[in-house]
Amino acid sequence: MSNKITVALAGLGSRGKDVYAKAAKLYPDKMQIVAIADIDPVKVKMVAEEYGIPEERCYSSAEEMLKEDRLADVMFITTQDRQHVGHAIPALKKGYHLLLEKPISPDLDECREIVKVAKECDRKVVVCHVLRYTPIYRKVKEILDSGKIGDVVSIMAVENVGWFHMAHSFVRGNWANSDETSPMILQKCCHDMDLYLWLANKKCKSVSSYGSTYLFKEENAPEGCAKRCLDGCKAKDTCPFDAEAIYMDNKIVGYNNGRRIWPLDVLAPVPTEESIMDAIRTGRYGRCVYHCNNNVVDHQVVNLNMTDGSTMSFTMCGLSADIARYARFYGTKGELIVNMNGDDIKKNVIEVNMFDKNITHEEIDVASLSDDFSGHGGGDNVMVEEFIDILLGNREESASITSLEKSVESHYCALAAEKSRLHDGAVVEIDSMRS
Repeated sequence: MSNKITVALAGLGSRGKDVYAKAAKLYPDKMQIVAIADIDPVKVKMVAEEYGIPEERCYSSAEEMLKEDRLADVMFITTQDRQHVGHAIPALKKGYHLLLEKPISPDLDECREIVKVAKECDRKVVVCHVLRYTPIYRKVKEILDSGKIGDVVSIMAVENVGWFHMAHSFVRGNWANSDETSPMILQKCCHDMDLYLWLANKKCKSVSSYGSTYLFKEENAPEGCAKRCLDGCKAKDTCPFDAEAIYMDNKIVGYNNGRRIWPLDVLAPVPTEESIMDAIRTGRYGRCVYHCNNNVVDHQVVNLNMTDGSTMSFTMCGLSADIARYARFYGTKGELIVNMNGDDIKKNVIEVNMFDKNITHEEIDVASLSDDFSGHGGGDNVMVEEFIDILLGNREESASITSLEKSVESHYCALAAEKSRLHDGAVVEIDSMRS
């Protein structure tokens, strides 16, 4: 391996263009993007100009790129969910190592197949379970592994997706319909299935689950609403999901409040008032949330029974004011509480309460754990750098805290949960998903 890892980047959506490509600027002595592919020629042109990619190494699709002999040491695959394995297996066979966006696949057989092919090709594959790399969860892992709160007997965990994130990504957006992409519990929550099993060092035996699309369906449309927010909708002034209010005026993500990145750059590669309003007027992100082709759930609960007899309850809800993950680990000697609230470090919390005579209470200063909490709470950049360091030989492979074999366990749990949900909460054994 050379002193600098070369990267072929397949997929220039938000993750590919705005996260993984940026790592080349953060670590210019370690990695270089040498080829790119996307079906959107505007994005290809933008990224090519930004990173100096020659025209002959710019491709109109991942499939076109994969017709070539191996172009780089590693391929970052950040295409759509149902394309991942179809791109990954040919890449492995051509000799690429892979950084693979989650989920691996919504197809159980494809999850099993990629593990098999990666072993046969002796290639390294890291799935983008970025939360493992965050300062806050690495500290939680350190505390739990120390045995401070004893054996973990039960976990209560919640993911608050956030009302505008739900509307943007999972009602109007790319992940609205599981027939085209993935079930919500896999697409959004394979992070959580992976994270908590890793933190508590558990293995799941069986799951049961319930959930539905409660709000975002036609029968709940308010009187007088239009099919599009700008088409004379009579409910526009009182609807919290009005597209113009979210993308232009929302105090967190609105253009008029200075936002120029996600989610606005999903509507338009170069967000301007004109381009955002045009996208709302004509594109998918201006549709009424009650009249989309969505079918993914907006709330779901999962019960996980572990092989050691411990348990976990997990709740996902898209109808929350914040975007956050909250968990409580109940141990035999104490309990640990962790709250990760988006990228707002001031709201991030780790608390430990011990069952001693003084009822000892400890709060960890999360802000002191890192200088960078950007990008999934500081996980994005660390994940890319650690993977590159492994390929360069600067870090032992055993130091990598994710692997394809570990990551696929979360998919077995999520797919089992979806199977249970579709069968009225029937218990599904995880062994039946593994083989």
